Amino acid sequence: MTTPDPRTNGAGPTTGTVVDAADPALDPARDPARDPALGSAEASTRRGHVGGFSAPVPTAPYDVTRTMPLRVELVRQLKRRRTQVAFALVALLPVILWIAFSLASDGPPGATVNLVDLAKESAANFAVFALFASAGFLLVVVVALFFGDTVAAEASWSSLRYLLAAPIPRARLLRQKAIIAAGLSLAALLLLPVVSLIVGAIAYGPDALVSPTGEALSFWTAVGRVLLGAIYLALSMSWVAALAMLLSVSTDAPLGAVGGAVMASIVSQILDQITALEDLRDYLPTHYANAWADLLASTVDWGDMTRGVFSSLCYAAVFGALAVWRFQRKDITS
Repeated sequence: MTTPDPRTNGAGPTTGTVVDAADPALDPARDPARDPALGSAEASTRRGHVGGFSAPVPTAPYDVTRTMPLRVELVRQLKRRRTQVAFALVALLPVILWIAFSLASDGPPGATVNLVDLAKESAANFAVFALFASAGFLLVVVVALFFGDTVAAEASWSSLRYLLAAPIPRARLLRQKAIIAAGLSLAALLLLPVVSLIVGAIAYGPDALVSPTGEALSFWTAVGRVLLGAIYLALSMSWVAALAMLLSVSTDAPLGAVGGAVMASIVSQILDQITALEDLRDYLPTHYANAWADLLASTVDWGDMTRGVFSSLCYAAVFGALAVWRFQRKDITS
């Protein structure tokens, strides 16, 4: 028995098998060789092709050494208002001292010579006075500001988690920020004596340095000694920097990190004035803070300065290791 073929409207007989019009093998119109568009669509279903587009070429492996370059972090920190204000205050301090000395009246004849009187002798004396006047507090605040504000500020802005999601390894982020903070701190500590020497040379002339003991150093020798004193102060404040960094990774409040480091320095200075502690004062981080005064003598005694640098670096190593350990395990929520 035959059935009419629906494609021929009953014009011709067919076998008992129903022909599938969608089968390209039986329908010449759907032959990929005759229909290029159809062949392309069917080829797109092959492995490695989706919708006629090739699979993306694998990219280069991720390189963590290119994350957070020092140049980018330095530009970010230099553009911040607190950096600009800190450098402006350090640069203005010698000018303010010069104005204060100009307004102050001279003491009566025969009065005991003090540090203020010596500061007016020459540019080198003026720079020495500026370092003595600012080393105990102002420079400590500057160092604590650059280190204590670096990570805590990112947390307070809720941008720290986005930096780590970049992704930037935590140890690298902390190291890059510490390097920039150390560079800014050293620049600020060197800026003070340089500006003081310039202002002092204009106001009092580039004469020899006269120490309280009566010893004198030539101007250029005194300039080198003053700059060495600033470098010693930078090394002796390394423990303040490390402590501020530890507090910075432990809190989301920049003011708390900066204030905590400054408070620790003030407490150490107060304890160092208590003579009843005797030899225990030698272990305070600020005990040798003024050891750089030995540079003002014609023959330099390096003993106290060596002990001061060693003590500060030991404290800095402990606080720095704790900062890395704390930051690696901290749950970043901001």
